[in-house]
Amino acid sequence: MHTTTDTDPGRPATPGHGSDADGRGPSRRPRRLTGSLLARRLLAHSATYLVLAVAAVLTLGPFLFSVMTAFTSTRQFAQEGPLSIPAPPVLENFLRLFTPSAGQDGFITPVVVTVQMVAVILVGQMVFSVLAAYAFAQLRFPGRDLLFWVYVATLMVPQVVVVVPLYLMMSEVGLRNTFWALVLPFVLGSPYAIFLLRENFRGVPSELMDAMRIDGAGTLRLLWHLVVPLNRAIIVTLVLITVVTHWNNFMWPMVITSGPEWRVITVATSALQSQYNNNWTLVMAGTTLAMLPLVILMIVFQKQITRSVGDTTLR
Repeated sequence: MHTTTDTDPGRPATPGHGSDADGRGPSRRPRRLTGSLLARRLLAHSATYLVLAVAAVLTLGPFLFSVMTAFTSTRQFAQEGPLSIPAPPVLENFLRLFTPSAGQDGFITPVVVTVQMVAVILVGQMVFSVLAAYAFAQLRFPGRDLLFWVYVATLMVPQVVVVVPLYLMMSEVGLRNTFWALVLPFVLGSPYAIFLLRENFRGVPSELMDAMRIDGAGTLRLLWHLVVPLNRAIIVTLVLITVVTHWNNFMWPMVITSGPEWRVITVATSALQSQYNNNWTLVMAGTTLAMLPLVILMIVFQKQITRSVGDTTLR
């Protein structure tokens, strides 16, 4: 008895009836966009780019205005206004910053003091923050978690609240208007840095640490040869945050110092505004000079910042 089928064995199967040519499922044809749908998408994209363009102008506009004014001559600024393009760009404003006429000794002392202050604070914060974060992440001792959260809670205290107590402390020990008064309140670690490093240090595989302990590695060797290299990207990011924060620090240096001897670059720029009230080209030159090193740092280390953000997200 023979059975018959509807399919001819000598003829290849043809696609159709809900099947693809390769038999993997129903065929899907690209849906054509109707006129109204296309118009809505174009309108949505246009609105998005418009919002981004406005945000970019509001964010970058002050910096562009500062740079343009810094390279504009005083005569052109007075004749054409603040939005005029420098024609031609001049360097006379920057040169005047480093002459006695731009201050009692120019901008040389503020730049040197600021670089020294940031360098000392950076080294101190990185060393003490790494050590403290490793202790909170890997070592066990009574009250570890309580001490950690109490220390991190100091992030909730505004800086303006502690300015007066710090000023009285520095005055009592005779450190007012000195270099150490600028750095001591910040050199012994940062709650934010310790919190961020602790969370990253806790993600170091315990198998690697156990293997190094078996090889005879101590705590410091584990820290500097395993934990720190595995978290290099986040440490570079913290370095940049520390540099930017203390390069731009204004309130504490203004309160604890007086006179030009220990004046930092932010206080010197503020003094330009009061000393040269009508010479905005000179003031904008000082502002441009103050933000130039930070822009260079961000451009040089932008890959490390992106990598640290990705590593933190994956963890």
